[in-house]
Amino acid sequence: MSGIYIHIPFCKQACHYCDFHFSTNLKHKTAIIDAICDELRFRKSEFKNTTVQTLYFGGGTPSVLEVDEVERIIQTVFDHYLVSSNPEITLEANPDDLTEERLILFSKTRINRLSIGVQSFFEEDLKLMNRAHNAKEAHQCIEQAVNYFPNISIDLIYGIPGMSKDRWRENLYKAIQLNVPHISSYALTVEDNTVLKSLIEKGMVPKVEDEVAQQHFQILLDVMELHSFENYEFSNFGKEGFFSQNNTAYWTGKSYIGIGPSAHSFDGKRRGWNINNNVKYMKAIQSGELPMEIEVLTLVDQYNEYVMTGLRTIYGVSLDKIETNYGGNFKDYLLLQSEVYLKEHLLYLDGDTLLVTRKGKFLSDGIASELFMVNLS
Repeated sequence: MSGIYIHIPFCKQACHYCDFHFSTNLKHKTAIIDAICDELRFRKSEFKNTTVQTLYFGGGTPSVLEVDEVERIIQTVFDHYLVSSNPEITLEANPDDLTEERLILFSKTRINRLSIGVQSFFEEDLKLMNRAHNAKEAHQCIEQAVNYFPNISIDLIYGIPGMSKDRWRENLYKAIQLNVPHISSYALTVEDNTVLKSLIEKGMVPKVEDEVAQQHFQILLDVMELHSFENYEFSNFGKEGFFSQNNTAYWTGKSYIGIGPSAHSFDGKRRGWNINNNVKYMKAIQSGELPMEIEVLTLVDQYNEYVMTGLRTIYGVSLDKIETNYGGNFKDYLLLQSEVYLKEHLLYLDGDTLLVTRKGKFLSDGIASELFMVNLS
């Protein structure tokens, strides 16, 4: 399985917590779409003998595009790549963009999955995060969207300052009552150079507390399990048949091409990232250049990558794969480093597969970093 990620670098307004690459100035929107289509054509040789099974529009806010603009990008992919007969095509969207009229228009395209950035069904949370939609729009757009798209995911954020356990639990039950088959849920994090960090430093917003986030995460696990959602990756919960193919491919190390400013690409041995400046990206593509930096991953880097992604998923880390792909010394090292976490019941072995226990899930990234190999000595 291989995929194409399209980064749409535009938003109506800046969320206080976001550090992704975007612009609220839509002046260059048409030129950026031109450049995205050109980059797709430039890079088709990378997937010359590969079937594309997922196409994902992320951002930014892809739903700021007009329907015909999205269709143009999709058609460029189909014109220049070998695409499977039933690809998963996801569009990230904000509730305020999803009027019923637009939902109908999008449903007539090849998009077959929506990822809706709800974040919270409560007004106070949305205002704190400076979201462009309100609680009524969040609820209403999902009620309407399920009539046109059976495959819907929503994003919800926990650990928000002032969010009680009860309010977080109610957020989850609102999503369940709306028959959403997939939920991506993230702890609020305070990134450098964001409005949220500035507001916290000025004492205008309470600090984000890890302990609260961990309590919310345990509620998340309990509620999702009770309602038959499987936690197939740390932040992703899906009903049977509704796991995101795009997410699964990413977390299981499949190759993907990232198109657009700041988009990342990965082929198993190399990682690349485009320049995160709209004008410089656009001008480079217009000049026939690919504004990408490339990092060649060492064997140690590849091992560390596999451990990090594997431990976040229900698929775990295969000891046989470690030995086959990286060597017996890597397997021995992994088992040695894992001993303390096995004894503390944060990790467990199922046959040859190393997995995180429920107790260890919230700590999985930290545990993975302790299993990384720094050098071969």
